[in-house]
Amino acid sequence: MTDLPSPLSAPSTDPLAEALHLLRLSGTLYCQSELSAPWSIEMPPLEGCMMFHIVTAGQCTLQVGDEPPVVLKQGGMALVPHGQGHLTASTLAIPSVPLFDLPIQKVSERFELLQHGGDGAPTQLLCGVVRFDHVAAAQLIRQLPSILAVDSWEDESERWLRSTMHFLAREAKTLRPGSETVMTRLADILVVQMIRSWIARESAQEQGWLAALQDPQIGLALQAMQRAPEKPWTLVSLAKTASMSRAAFAAKFTTLLSEPPMHYLTRWRMQMAHDKLHVGRETLASIAIQCGYQSEAAFSRAFKRMYGVAPGTLRKRLTRPQTGTL
Repeated sequence: MTDLPSPLSAPSTDPLAEALHLLRLSGTLYCQSELSAPWSIEMPPLEGCMMFHIVTAGQCTLQVGDEPPVVLKQGGMALVPHGQGHLTASTLAIPSVPLFDLPIQKVSERFELLQHGGDGAPTQLLCGVVRFDHVAAAQLIRQLPSILAVDSWEDESERWLRSTMHFLAREAKTLRPGSETVMTRLADILVVQMIRSWIARESAQEQGWLAALQDPQIGLALQAMQRAPEKPWTLVSLAKTASMSRAAFAAKFTTLLSEPPMHYLTRWRMQMAHDKLHVGRETLASIAIQCGYQSEAAFSRAFKRMYGVAPGTLRKRLTRPQTGTL
């Protein structure tokens, strides 16, 4: 598993910076694809995962659902944040082949090689399936569009990213001992940087979770809830944290986030509990306490109201991917 910290400093008093600090990837699978035109591959939907494609040589076209096709040249990169099925191709004019129908060479537990296509122009892709395990990161990912693409890193401030892409392309070409480790870690950094760049462009939005995080009052309350969901928060204590009256706080919070503060707190706690159940290492009693519930029964009732199933039942259904097989 790749567990790479965000290239940021320690958590700060800035709520948005703290959310970015929690962008830590859990790598599920990485694949080096060596393709030659004509080719077209249908990528399967993968719920709860983010998929990315980095073009280390040649070019390709990517299409997600009804979104306009995106052409990526060498040095280009695309994220499919919500795990939607999509196409990668030299041309969209030919029938696609489902990914699972193609032969794969397994290099290591989480790294594979794919060779496919005809006799035409070559393309190399580094593709990956990753997760963001922290609930704050998951909340941030939900804000992203269905596809996020950059054809090249042109900004002067991104010179190190261009150098990273060149280094990644060299590793992909040579596949020396340890190349898979180097490529996966570099890819993780590029994924985080693309998300940071998108956030910088979207910083002026007036509503939603990112706007609320950047609000000087509501952001403090969000940060407090997210840092310590186990505390017995009330509308009064949250309003005090934001240095606002209860009525003004409730109104502003609901306007920005389209839900009342206590409903948001419950949902945050339940999302955190869901993630912990997914990992499957802690007892229900321990998870209940961490989510602000003094009894397992009260926690189970709240969880079932939100997800329609008891936490113990859900735990039995959930399994994390533990092999390189999608």
